[in-house]
Amino acid sequence: MTQLPPGIDPLLDRARAGAGPVVLLTGAGISAESGIPTFRGEEGYWKVGSRNYHPQEMATHAAFVAMPDEVWAWYLYRRSVCRAAAPNAAHLAVAELERELENRFVLVTQNVDGLHLRAGNSPERTYQIHGNIDFMRCAKECSTALVPLPAGIDPQWNKGRAVGEAERTHLRCPRCGGRARPHVLWFDECYDEERFRFESSMRAAARAELLVVVGTAGQTNLPLQIGSLVARRGAPMVVVGPEPSPFTAFAERSGHGLFLQGTAGDWVPPLCRRIAERRNA
Repeated sequence: MTQLPPGIDPLLDRARAGAGPVVLLTGAGISAESGIPTFRGEEGYWKVGSRNYHPQEMATHAAFVAMPDEVWAWYLYRRSVCRAAAPNAAHLAVAELERELENRFVLVTQNVDGLHLRAGNSPERTYQIHGNIDFMRCAKECSTALVPLPAGIDPQWNKGRAVGEAERTHLRCPRCGGRARPHVLWFDECYDEERFRFESSMRAAARAELLVVVGTAGQTNLPLQIGSLVARRGAPMVVVGPEPSPFTAFAERSGHGLFLQGTAGDWVPPLCRRIAERRNA
């Protein structure tokens, strides 16, 4: 079992003295041990005709308008990879920590794979700031309601498979009959509260007595805002990851931070147990 450093208990005791929540911020690194790639690298390239599209080109509203069937095929393949994966020990530890802390817990996740919810975290306390690949919504925005992908959509979608008329029938808004889109935040879109819990996430950061950052390199805006705000407040921060990141710099700036270098599987289970123990001491 991985041994936590001696400095962790004073930091957690400092966090326990406040009235705010423990906030966990997770990224792709927590799902890597479940076998889910980031899709920003070679695994995410998608061939349309004779051209290979980069993930940052596919994951845009502009691409969806220009070639909706191809974008849907890419997301259905990504979903098949996510559905084939299972929550790992780090996901399960985070879910157990929520059960221990209840309303003193908030999870902010960049991951669209749904593994936190499948591990047992509640939708109410889980802010999926980049969406969830298991859901769709109206592309024309007749409603912001989220709709689970219909059972008629094959959960084992093969890479390179095309969307046909049968799938187009299922990928429709049940309210207006128009085209549906994946419920994800695309690169050419902005965070908001209704879909992606922007204000809720910032409020949690403003009240957090402890921020735990797991498996994110800090390449997106809202997570960086969360880390910066907690650091400016001088609140305790623990960063788990294989390499230093902007969040390790935030931890140093806070004056009460630790960097646990390694994998989520190594550090998150003992860290979550220790947080629960110190809270209940």
